[in-house]
Amino acid sequence: MKAIKFFINHSDRIRLESSYNKEIIDKVRQVEGAEWCHSLLSWHVPFTRQAFLSLWSRFPDMEFDKSSFDQFIDHPQSEALPGLNARQTKIIVSPVEVNREGMFHIRSVDDDKLSAIIRQLPGMYWSQGWDGWLLANTPDNLRLIFKSFKGVAWVDASQVFSKPVPEAALFLVEPENSFQPSNALTDLSIECESRISTFREWLMSARYSHSTVKTYSDSLKTFFRYLHNKPPGEICNDDLIQFNNHYILKHGYSASFQNQVVNAIKLYFRKIENRILDIEAIQRPRRAKKLPNVLSKQEVESLLRAAAENIKHQAMLALIYSCGLRRGELLNLRITDVDSNRGLLIIRDAKGKKDRVTPLSDKTVDLLRANYKKHKTEEFLFEGWIKGTKYSERSLEEVLKKYTKLAGINKPVTLHWLRHSYATHLLENGTDLRYIQELLGHKSSKTTEIYTHVSTKQLQKIKSPFDDLNL
Repeated sequence: MKAIKFFINHSDRIRLESSYNKEIIDKVRQVEGAEWCHSLLSWHVPFTRQAFLSLWSRFPDMEFDKSSFDQFIDHPQSEALPGLNARQTKIIVSPVEVNREGMFHIRSVDDDKLSAIIRQLPGMYWSQGWDGWLLANTPDNLRLIFKSFKGVAWVDASQVFSKPVPEAALFLVEPENSFQPSNALTDLSIECESRISTFREWLMSARYSHSTVKTYSDSLKTFFRYLHNKPPGEICNDDLIQFNNHYILKHGYSASFQNQVVNAIKLYFRKIENRILDIEAIQRPRRAKKLPNVLSKQEVESLLRAAAENIKHQAMLALIYSCGLRRGELLNLRITDVDSNRGLLIIRDAKGKKDRVTPLSDKTVDLLRANYKKHKTEEFLFEGWIKGTKYSERSLEEVLKKYTKLAGINKPVTLHWLRHSYATHLLENGTDLRYIQELLGHKSSKTTEIYTHVSTKQLQKIKSPFDDLNL
């Protein structure tokens, strides 16, 4: 793998030269902002420190011109900080697999200051079985480990890369002044670890999504650690109230985080401990009632016109808008889900495990046919770089970002804005709210009613009393 700095589309990028290899492609696609260039027949990523380090963590043998990327490399200081022999203080990070998930393992250390820093890392927890600390194996977490121990200890991550880490990857910086050991939570006990594992297995058997399983498990882990591993059978409502007031509220965590944690605890005690905590005893935040963001018809038209240079990109964005799809619903569509003869699109296993059908316009069918004629996918309606695999979420977001900029739309547009715009424009065209609810797949009509607050057709007919003033 060779990285080369080059200029394309009015910006600097990092072009990657490598022979075709599925494993290499999969790793490159994980880098944020990665794109495939048909003219150069190569992948390229943003010319940023984050992208460069992300590549380097995945390809330790990557070749590059040091003069081009010197600004992205933190070189080790020649001397340790006063009073600290950093070369003798070492943190060893190694890759392990826990419950089929890749994790970073940090061995137990005797130094209280180092142990306190480890406890502060988000997502870090103690494992008695591994006799050390565990953290999810991600490039961001590895960079976080390096940053947290800068100026305090050397980080030896040679086992992560399966060979000695480049010298520049072992670096030092000033220690964090904001570090407060008193805020550290208690290490997780073996008993609580086992109960969390049981809860995780129940969530998976109940077919909860991967993200929900992780969120609920992490929430319960924090709750147990805050209570100093108090046996679940002895936990009562007072403990929950104390956790809410002195941990969640004290640290200023968001209302959504608070509700997630409370829901996780409530579900755990009901399903695993077979008893019910009085959740109503704590003051839960009111859910913010924010209006959906909507693009005008002219803005949607500009966006789709800008995407006309790539038929696949235009077809994906057009389908989201014309059928009010969620991002995942679009990417999961298969060729067989398009019934062009009847003008229908079948959306299977959508949110809430529900199927639904939505009308497909003739213009959209024409776009889909043109896209299929050019790309001829095998299974999914929109495939990624590798045949038979669906298009990635990150790539789709980059597509939207690119054409939003080209269309001159100076708003933080997301893919869900297109779904909101579809519903709002239907309402302004006189479509009954009940039909819109079915088309969007909403469980409650109250969810759909929010679009009545952003529909401007009737509002524009209202005359302000200010216009009657003779000024």
